[in-house]
Amino acid sequence: MSNMYSATHRSLQDQYDTRRLADLLEGGFIVKELDDNAKAFIESRDMFFLSTIDHRGQPTVSYKGGNRGFVRVVDKGTIAFPFYDGNGMFYSWGNIADNPKVGMLFIDFVTPNRLRVQGTASVDANDPLMMEYHEAQGIVRVRVEASWPNCPRYVHRYEPVKQSRYVPREACDTPLAGWKRIDIVQPSLPVKDQGRAEQAGGIITVEEWYGKLFQGSEEA
Repeated sequence: MSNMYSATHRSLQDQYDTRRLADLLEGGFIVKELDDNAKAFIESRDMFFLSTIDHRGQPTVSYKGGNRGFVRVVDKGTIAFPFYDGNGMFYSWGNIADNPKVGMLFIDFVTPNRLRVQGTASVDANDPLMMEYHEAQGIVRVRVEASWPNCPRYVHRYEPVKQSRYVPREACDTPLAGWKRIDIVQPSLPVKDQGRAEQAGGIITVEEWYGKLFQGSEEA
């Protein structure tokens, strides 16, 4: 009896003659605890993809980036990472509050490797780890329920160019996000960001922001 596969999964596995492989993966590769290799891999990443489900049952995937090691393996069954300032939607945080089931995908694009994690998440703005993440708005803790490595054959090789200047660092002030300089956005900004556009280079139009975006400017 499988805890991983539904009748539909089984039907597809039988159609393509992969049931034996699927059983091998579930029995020998899908684990509930993270070993030292998984811990080292996760904590060496400076980005990952987070999947959550909203109140309509609609899944979504978000990119999460930070300094290398911003995701921590607290223990063999727990992963923690910060939520930083975003676009104000609080989409991932709100989704987790309504439905705590999440998926995480960690990828190394230099020496292709990837790891999947599924689990149950919670967010706490008073988590003790808040003191260790500059400008964090909340700490997510994920209780690992399944983790397994993925074949890297379709992962394209990319070399890192430069880390984002917007990742909070205690050694310097975090620049204002480029989109927070857009003219039509000004009245809707949180109080803490009101008036900062003038100090960050001035207010710009939507068209100017898109120009920076398409050019790959750090100011986007």
